[in-house]
Amino acid sequence: MTHANRNNQKSARETAGKKREQPVDPAGGGKLALRGRIVTMNESFEVIADGVIYIEHGSITAIAPVSAPMPAGFEGIPVIQSGGTIYPGLIELHNHLAYNALCLWDVPKQFSNRNQWSGIPEYRKLISGPMQIIGKSPQLVPALIRYVECKSLAGGVTTSQGIQLFSNAGIRRYYRGIVRNVEQTDETALPEADTRIADVDAKDAQRFFSRLKKASCFLLHLSEGTDQAARKHFLSLQLPDEHWAITRQLAGIHCAGLTQDDFGVYGQNGGAMIWSPLSNLLLYGKTADIAAAKAAGVRIGIGSDWSPSGSKNLLGELKVARLVSQASGAVFSDRDIVAMATRNAAAILQWEDVLGSLEQGKRADLIVVSHQADDPYANLLQAKETAIRLVMINGVPRYGLPGLMQSLGVAGETLRIGGLRRMIFLQQQTADPSVGSLTLKSAAALLRKALSRLPEIARELEQPAAAPRMMLAKLGNQLAQPQEWTIALDELEDSGVDLRPRLSLAGAVEPTGALRGLERAAAPLSQIVQPLPLDPLTVADDPDFLDCIANQKNLPGYVKTGLPTLY
Repeated sequence: MTHANRNNQKSARETAGKKREQPVDPAGGGKLALRGRIVTMNESFEVIADGVIYIEHGSITAIAPVSAPMPAGFEGIPVIQSGGTIYPGLIELHNHLAYNALCLWDVPKQFSNRNQWSGIPEYRKLISGPMQIIGKSPQLVPALIRYVECKSLAGGVTTSQGIQLFSNAGIRRYYRGIVRNVEQTDETALPEADTRIADVDAKDAQRFFSRLKKASCFLLHLSEGTDQAARKHFLSLQLPDEHWAITRQLAGIHCAGLTQDDFGVYGQNGGAMIWSPLSNLLLYGKTADIAAAKAAGVRIGIGSDWSPSGSKNLLGELKVARLVSQASGAVFSDRDIVAMATRNAAAILQWEDVLGSLEQGKRADLIVVSHQADDPYANLLQAKETAIRLVMINGVPRYGLPGLMQSLGVAGETLRIGGLRRMIFLQQQTADPSVGSLTLKSAAALLRKALSRLPEIARELEQPAAAPRMMLAKLGNQLAQPQEWTIALDELEDSGVDLRPRLSLAGAVEPTGALRGLERAAAPLSQIVQPLPLDPLTVADDPDFLDCIANQKNLPGYVKTGLPTLY
């Protein structure tokens, strides 16, 4: 070890538990040096057993073994010991985040396509109904947004799908938060993904194909289910000239209904798949034919779907992916599965020049995990949520061990995950006004109280006093009330788009907007909903999660027995 490196280690020890003299700029500034085992996920899958990542202005300046000289300009910058293995931040390509305050659903029976479960009374009672109540309550929306974003951070997620908001002035926008949002990036280097398809664009494959060719990435629910009704939504992509409305821009979510031949067509035309194995198994008892997808060269990303019928976070979904792969004949290596949430995901978004791997010039989105296994990829897949030591986005420490966070120059709100102390740093220079300075603790308390009195809140919303406010807004009377934001869910208003957008069946009149789900919803919600608990942030804080998994009717035995061993 060189004299310089010994001095760096000494300096790191002296600064542990203290704020740096030059705090990290929440916009991604300052210089940092972070040491640990580095899993780069670059093209050669290089792993540096003991290395340092040098970060400045939110980007990676250099990555080198600890014995190498410091880059110019980093002299005197303390090298902070991470105490673990450093990975690229996890990129989640499918999650209905707004629903993640709700607990795992005890799925009542096995379904074969998504239209079946989305129309049953129990779904409205436990999932869509509660979300209508919370989503229509402007005073609850900030708490919901704060909570579910922190839930993502606690699972190592640095990029996910966004939360769309709707104002009483008729404005729609995505929440601008800490976790990157694939739908709205406001950066040329990070092209925005399309995730919503209007009914008018879902009428036929040719119209959809024209829309698809203009996108950088189109995340579209595709064959969600296992029967022919689900598969027909894939077949509707066939054009009259025997070609297909499939390009490299198309990322089909689920694809559980595709056959081996279908995957051959899909791969040949460059399509990608976003895999959500736990949700598929919980609802349908089956997930996508991953062996066929791999053989066809289909690029695969991953997403946890939502907490009502999926994993609490992407770290948990990676565990399920590993169990399914092993049960299917070891289709994927551990490295393959880690790639789904890092380099593969970035490539599907066309973000590979900026994110997805730890390389010079790329953004400093990373996570640090304590030692679980000698193999660097198994180390992540075997990690519990309590093993996450740090989550950094754009060079800013956002979540992690308090001492490590403070050594890196930030201090924030403290919390406990599985009984262990953690810190979360939520300050933003461009904080979204809909959430502002709301703390995680306050958000959780407010949501917990609201969920416990859902019927009462529903009755308040059903009072006719709400009608004049809505009418004033529609008439353009902006002075009548301050701007209020609600969650833009298709269950709330006829938006012309669907929560789970897809292409309509060829020649069929099949609207994808709100009216499809509301036509059977005659009874007022106050007579249907019941008090509900708030879903805990992590499995480590949820004593009921694994018991609920064990009692699920549709899950294969290898998941019921295998998942507890990974937590």
